[in-house]
Amino acid sequence: MAKTNTVNGFYKHLRTQAESRFSAIHDHIKLRIQVGSATCEHAAGSREVYDEFEKHIRLSGRDDILLHRTGCTGRCSQEPIVGILVPGQMPLKFTDVDAQMVHDIFVTQTQNTLLDKPIESGTETSREEVLEFLFCDDRRCRWAGNGRPMSYFKKLIEKHEVDADKIHVVPSGCFGACSADPEDKFAHVLVRPGKLVYRIQVEEDLDEIVEKHVCRGEVVDHLVEPHQPVNQKFFEFYGDLAFFNRQTRLALRNNGVIDPTSIDEYIHYDGFKALHTVLAGGDPEDVVSTITQAKLRGRGGGGYPTGLKWSQIRASESNVRYIICNADEGDPGAFMDRSMLESDPFNVIEGMIIGGFATGAQQGFFYVRAEYPLAIARLESAIEKCREHGLLGKDIMSSGFDFDLEIRLGAGAFVCGEETALIKSIEGERGQPRIRPPFPTEKGLYGQPTVINNVETFANIATIINYGSEWFAHIGTEESGGTKVFALAGNVKHTGLVEVPLGTTLRQVVFDIGGGVEGDKAVKAIQTGGPAGGFIPVDQADLEVDFDTLNKAGSIMGSGGMIVLSEDDCMVDLARFYMSFSQDESCGKCTPCREGTTRMLEILERITAGKADASDLENLERLADLVHHTSLCGLGRAAPNPVLSTLKHFRSEYEAHVHEQCCPAKSCSALIHYEIDEALCTGCTVCAKRCPAECIEGVRRKPHAIRQQLCIKCGVCFDVCKFKAVSRL
Repeated sequence: MAKTNTVNGFYKHLRTQAESRFSAIHDHIKLRIQVGSATCEHAAGSREVYDEFEKHIRLSGRDDILLHRTGCTGRCSQEPIVGILVPGQMPLKFTDVDAQMVHDIFVTQTQNTLLDKPIESGTETSREEVLEFLFCDDRRCRWAGNGRPMSYFKKLIEKHEVDADKIHVVPSGCFGACSADPEDKFAHVLVRPGKLVYRIQVEEDLDEIVEKHVCRGEVVDHLVEPHQPVNQKFFEFYGDLAFFNRQTRLALRNNGVIDPTSIDEYIHYDGFKALHTVLAGGDPEDVVSTITQAKLRGRGGGGYPTGLKWSQIRASESNVRYIICNADEGDPGAFMDRSMLESDPFNVIEGMIIGGFATGAQQGFFYVRAEYPLAIARLESAIEKCREHGLLGKDIMSSGFDFDLEIRLGAGAFVCGEETALIKSIEGERGQPRIRPPFPTEKGLYGQPTVINNVETFANIATIINYGSEWFAHIGTEESGGTKVFALAGNVKHTGLVEVPLGTTLRQVVFDIGGGVEGDKAVKAIQTGGPAGGFIPVDQADLEVDFDTLNKAGSIMGSGGMIVLSEDDCMVDLARFYMSFSQDESCGKCTPCREGTTRMLEILERITAGKADASDLENLERLADLVHHTSLCGLGRAAPNPVLSTLKHFRSEYEAHVHEQCCPAKSCSALIHYEIDEALCTGCTVCAKRCPAECIEGVRRKPHAIRQQLCIKCGVCFDVCKFKAVSRL
């Protein structure tokens, strides 16, 4: 009891001091200007935007304007993103901001007016006059009323003749506020502005909300949710954007909300509350049990139950144990881990400290790829601040628990994402996998029991402790609790980071959140799991995203890459691309992977070049199956997945390449050619001027022609012709 009181006293003092410093900065602020600050934002020009706002604030002489730096929101296609917050009013977002736009934004917002054309606002009504109701539209939502609560609410609005310009009704993803008890049949609705969430059960609750809150501006106190949902702050700010309001943010709950460099701000938003709970309880077994009951599975690819892994290391008799955070994100197009480390490093650190306590480890390591300099810098700063505040090192929170963290840099080898290869790399040896067993939980780093989890896994730990294992398990599926973060990329309108409950369908992610394909072209397939994943045809888009369902479909969850392919993508060429990556990244230790990926790549190159025969298809399939079953490590065994899945679902494209010497998608340059239609050509000469091979001949205002023997098939003529006179055949 004495130790519990000591830990309680430490946390109370820590929070009091942090709140005091936080209030000194924020309490007198009348306008907050929020600028994203992460690698992608910086590349888009956010540092220049930040500097320009800083200059305007300095010249204005005002001390009631706060320039607030946040991490990555995940809306990659519209960065830099600037947010404007005035207490009690609807927040505004401006996207694709550059330094030249800053003056107009600053002047109009300091005068408390809107720009002539607010970006993504959808209305030109002033902020003070609009109410917005975000209804949880998640399939897990249970309420005792009939139908969907949002539909009934809309009918009430019409019945009361509320001005449609004065109220917006928006569907949203799960708020994470529902009880795990099936007897508790509540739905939830977030009201903006106002910072409150209503808990509704029957139609009469909505009747009262409309009559009092909508019509008279009165808060219905007895319907207010007594606890703040985990992602309420995020929805308060970003809930009006379709890309965000269908997500359920748990691991990413602070991304785009808090300053990633401020430990005070992290503590203000309940940071280290979970660590306090764990250390005050003093029972590592209870922590492991909580993680097990939450059904948290490793988010790094394999989906191994986290609680089971932690319990295995606790069975070790060794007094020296290690815990490692795998942040060596090697999949092309994947940036989930980087975003979490850059935008919310304290959350991942808190998860690692809790993991160290639960497993009995005294030392932890971050294994981060060296190509992530901003993530490394913010991690180093966060670790140092944790040490200064007694949250790392000796006697953490006066609990008697000793634990510290170090950072190790990876050299970008894809194979070091595999546990045993990663361990070798930290030890200073060449990163190559070894045969298992023994598993790392038995014999890992420096021969001692070691737990390895990835960034996203640790990012969920504090949330589970704070909100409970049953709550977390309820959000996911029967076998897997919680959410999964995906890097949505490819031929999709809205690229970026997407966090959804496990069990969400591919269709919901690609179409409801991603908006479908650019140009409204047809979706052909969805690739998950990076180079070790597979291709899922669009006719299986209603597949629920989970570890087991994706495996059965011939793909994997992986670390979370999700690439959308359109009708213009050649599946054979994509299989060749991924095999080229796997072959190049093979460590070479085992023959099946070293030689098998090389031979498969050679066959795929012959097929896409139109030089293959029927035997090549047979040999490709046989080789892929052999590598899949005989490679040493999981990466080698998964390398053939892109080939096997495309052969299964898109075999006709392979046969067209081999037997007909053509590429149905008109993508493989060796199997296509370009021709100019004389009837459509106006002789504008644009194609001739842009042709890098100078193979287009003709005079102005006369039809042109392509000298096929000189054409390099780059497609520039096809892209630049405004009269559709160039055909790709």
